Amino acid sequence: MATINEKKRAYYEEYSLFLGKICLKLGLRPNFITIVSFFTAIVSGICFWQGLMIWGVVWMLITSVLDMLDGSTARAGNLGTVFGGIFDHVVDRYGEFFILAGITLSGAVHPGWGLFALFGMLIASYTRAAAESIGKIENCAVGIMGRTEKFLLIIGGAIVEHWLPVGTWPKAGWLEFALIIVGTTSVITAFQRLRYAQKVLGDKKEV
Repeated sequence: MATINEKKRAYYEEYSLFLGKICLKLGLRPNFITIVSFFTAIVSGICFWQGLMIWGVVWMLITSVLDMLDGSTARAGNLGTVFGGIFDHVVDRYGEFFILAGITLSGAVHPGWGLFALFGMLIASYTRAAAESIGKIENCAVGIMGRTEKFLLIIGGAIVEHWLPVGTWPKAGWLEFALIIVGTTSVITAFQRLRYAQKVLGDKKEV
C-alpha cells in the first residue's frame, strides 16, 4: 500500500512531466538545469545576506522550480542516469547551504537558529541517502516534512519578515520562527527515517 509521500511524489511526477517535455523541446538537458539551479541558489543566498529579502525569495523560488524541472526533464526524455541522480542530490545540498548561510549571515536571525536549520536539513537528507545507498532501501523519503515544504516555510517567513515592522510578534522575527520549525521538523524527519530503515532492514547483516 502506497504511503502519503509516495502518492504525493507520483502525483507530482505525473503533472510535472509536461514541463519536462517543454524543456526538451527547448534543447535543455537535466544536468544543465541542475547546474543553473546551483548558481541561482548562490544568488539567492547573496540576496539574503545583503538583506534583500524579496529578491532572496524570488531566486529561491527559481531554484525550487529548476530543481523540479531537472527531474521532470530526465523522466520526459528517459535521460535519467545514476550519476545524474547523485549530481542532483549533491547540488541540492549545496543550494540549501548557500541559501541558509545567506540568511544566517544577514543578521535577520540568530546565527544559532540558522545553523540549526542548516544542520537539520543536511542530516535529514544524509539519513535518507545512507538508508538508500548503504541499506539498499528503494525509497526512504519518509518523514513529517519534505524539502519543498521546508523551502515554502522559509519563503513564507522571509516574505512576512519583509512586510511586518520590527518588534511585531513573535519578537524574534517570522523568518527565525520559520527556521526553528524547519530545523525541528528536519531532526524529527531524520529520526523517522532511521526508524523506517530499522523496520525495513531488521537485523540484516552487512555484506
